[in-house]
Amino acid sequence: MVLRRRRPPQVGRLHVDGRDVAPVELARSNAERRRGLLGRDGLEGGLWLEPCRQVHTLRMRFAIDVAHVDRRGVVRGVRTMPPGRFGPLGLRTRAVLEAEAGSFAAWGLSVGSHVQVVLAANGQPTHSGRS
Repeated sequence: MVLRRRRPPQVGRLHVDGRDVAPVELARSNAERRRGLLGRDGLEGGLWLEPCRQVHTLRMRFAIDVAHVDRRGVVRGVRTMPPGRFGPLGLRTRAVLEAEAGSFAAWGLSVGSHVQVVLAANGQPTHSGRS
């Protein structure tokens, strides 16, 4: 049996309408996206799932804010989901941002906001959204 070591998540900074608001973990591989927030009691900052069009909160321990983001980085939909729910399918969604419930209000994130994930290492955007 071959045991694979779980690599630490890639971490960047979340920018909302040009403001640096929080740390964000990137979930890009199938395994990282499947794991998501399962088994956690909370989250500091956000979790960026790309590519992703739909999420659920089955077996989760806390409510989350969910934002559907298009390929330009524009937020197309926002909702708060309690544990045990399936979210809607975002037809024009390229990525989904998850955070603890109430985070989006604190960050000023709403429908129409522009979001960007910037890698901490080089300051470059990590997704296709443009400023």
